[in-house]
Amino acid sequence: MTKTNIFLIGPMGAGKTTMGRQLARKLHFQFYDSDHVIEERTGADIPLIFEKEGEDGFRKREQQVIDELTQMDNIVLATGGGAILLPENRQNLKNRGTVIYLHSHIEHLIERTRHDKNRPLLQTNDPEAKLRELMKIREPLYKETADIIINTGKKSIRSVISAILDKLQSKKKIKH
Repeated sequence: MTKTNIFLIGPMGAGKTTMGRQLARKLHFQFYDSDHVIEERTGADIPLIFEKEGEDGFRKREQQVIDELTQMDNIVLATGGGAILLPENRQNLKNRGTVIYLHSHIEHLIERTRHDKNRPLLQTNDPEAKLRELMKIREPLYKETADIIINTGKKSIRSVISAILDKLQSKKKIKH
């Protein structure tokens, strides 16, 4: 590989963790999920961290974890939906690997996150409006940061992984 890391970005519900695990398996890379690493290190789940430290406290933890993980080699990293909000994260992701934006339409994201209580930003009276608000801010940052954009939509995991591998190969990011 020319860049030996693959970083998945995108909104909550886009499939970063699910796709990341499968992609890492296919490439024989280590898989990390920045949210899971934060939970392991703090001994607390993301909603509790948000409750105790607020979003700013969480973002500081996230920035440290992303800085550390992106310095590793041969990994697939699934980032949290808001990881791209900090310029340092965007820079580290772009400079240290191939960034893939898993794009999904709002309707699919709403469907996938509807019953998930582990997403503190969606614990509102109108999660759909909140998701639309977040996407208005984050979509340009996802696009700016990404080397590759893949639409996950209603596609199977296998077809998304295949599309990712095809794009990586066509951009000479991996060799078969």
